[in-house]
Amino acid sequence: MKKFAVAAALLTAIVATPAMAAEGGEARVELRGGYVTGSGLDDATLGVAAGYDFDLGSTAFAGAEVAGDKVLVDGADVQFSAGGRLGAKVGAAGKAYVTGGYTFTDIDDPYIGAGYQHKLGQNVYAKAEYRHQFIGNFSDFDTFAVGVGFAF
Repeated sequence: MKKFAVAAALLTAIVATPAMAAEGGEARVELRGGYVTGSGLDDATLGVAAGYDFDLGSTAFAGAEVAGDKVLVDGADVQFSAGGRLGAKVGAAGKAYVTGGYTFTDIDDPYIGAGYQHKLGQNVYAKAEYRHQFIGNFSDFDTFAVGVGFAF
């Protein structure tokens, strides 16, 4: 129940914050895919995410994100996650960041990672991200993903 409450709070914050965009923040939605490895699993993933980044001045930002990712293997459920990211603005179009949060559904464990997001135009961006998921009694998982998204 605690995990559901955290996910609900983050989702509420993301949905409620587009009105704050005029104050320097940015909402985003994306489609992503990649590769997950660990615990004998080596397979492709496909997912979607939504988030909001808050400006912390001219060189930094902080954000929240909720996502659903599917390992493309028979029998795997969609893995939901809720987390945040903190990073530095790189030039006029880039964002380098660290990320962390919690996944839940088949596997209920924390993750950490790092990534880079780069605007390709006014509202379109591409990103690359690495995540390391800490699994309680099993081997950990590593995910390497790329995505394309729309910021508004």
